[in-house]
Amino acid sequence: MVFGGLKKLGNMISLGANHRYFLYTQVTDMRKSFDGLSGLVRNQMDKNPLNGDVYLFLNKRRSLIKLLLWDRSGYVIYAKRLERGTYELPKGKTKTNSGISLAWEELMLIIEGIPLEYIQRRRRYAVGEKIEKKGELSPKKRPKCG
Repeated sequence: MVFGGLKKLGNMISLGANHRYFLYTQVTDMRKSFDGLSGLVRNQMDKNPLNGDVYLFLNKRRSLIKLLLWDRSGYVIYAKRLERGTYELPKGKTKTNSGISLAWEELMLIIEGIPLEYIQRRRRYAVGEKIEKKGELSPKKRPKCG
C-alpha cells in the first residue's frame, strides 16, 4: 500500500480496537507537542506514555484534537482541526485524574461528529460469558423438579 508516496510498513501508521484510549479531561494548550503532551500523560494522568495506549487532548473550544501514541521507536501525534463544529465529550463517564477511558468505536463517533447520546450498544458475546443454546431454558426459567 502506498501512503503519501511512501510504502506503508506493517502497522506503522495505524490505530484500531487493539489500542486503549484515554481522553484527558482538562483543557490542553495545543502548542504542546511530543514532550509537553507526554508530560501531561505522566504528571497529570499518572500514566506511562510509553505503554502503547493512545492519549487524546482537546483545546478549549473543542475544535482541535490531538492523539499521542508511542509506537515501538518514537512518539506519533495525530491531529485534526475542525473547520466547523466541535468535538463532543462523552457524558455519563466517570472523570478521573487519569482521564476518561474510551472504546475505539466511541472515538470514531466523536471524530465523525455523531452524537453519542443517541447511540445504543446491542448486547454481544464477551469472552468468558456463558452462552445458552437456542431452545434451552435458562436456569431461571427451568421448571422445578420434585
